[in-house]
Amino acid sequence: MSETFIKYKDVELCQQELVVLKDVNIKIGAGEFIYLLGSVGSGKSTFLKSLYHEVPIETGEAQIFDYDLLKIKTKEVPHLRRKIGIVFQDFQLLIDRNVHKNLEFVLRATGWKDKKLIEEQIENVLKQVGMQTKGYKMPHQLSGGEQQRIVIARALLNSPSIILADEPTGNLDPNTGKGIMELLYSIREAGTTIIIATHNLTWVDMFSGRVLKIQDERLIDVSQ
Repeated sequence: MSETFIKYKDVELCQQELVVLKDVNIKIGAGEFIYLLGSVGSGKSTFLKSLYHEVPIETGEAQIFDYDLLKIKTKEVPHLRRKIGIVFQDFQLLIDRNVHKNLEFVLRATGWKDKKLIEEQIENVLKQVGMQTKGYKMPHQLSGGEQQRIVIARALLNSPSIILADEPTGNLDPNTGKGIMELLYSIREAGTTIIIATHNLTWVDMFSGRVLKIQDERLIDVSQ
């Protein structure tokens, strides 16, 4: 049995005082590959955001790693977030600096100071995503698939235990999207938990994983 990273019991999630999800009961362990399915506006992003305390949890019990999400202190949130890598659909790269500087910015913002270690870590993550020759490219010089690989590299910088990917292939053509899914699957094989919010059922058939579905404000484990 793998170590439990996430445990929600009777959790209710709200946005602007409206209930988005209720009676959420879920356990997610180390090294799992999770699909989070649901229609647009069903609450997929809200659930993901609750994991890194972007959406606060006010009822139920919610634990991620050793953090109680109902009692977490403001000063603890940055430490929690360093253990979670986030991959956005719209990339959110800084357009005024090259790939290397984008990655360096994140490392320095999360407490890295040693220039040699920073350079080594940037080289490591770029190699891991197959982009080691693109460090001095500006974001606009990269294709959509290349930009998404850089976003994954950014998510890997602090060696996270969990990666959350919100529609990571939503803006990509099928072939490029498949490459991104293969990359995420390979990261999972190294022991990282991957949670992918998607509406693309093709990936579920192509890359085996546990399937969670949001329907009628409830999170259902379809795999059970």
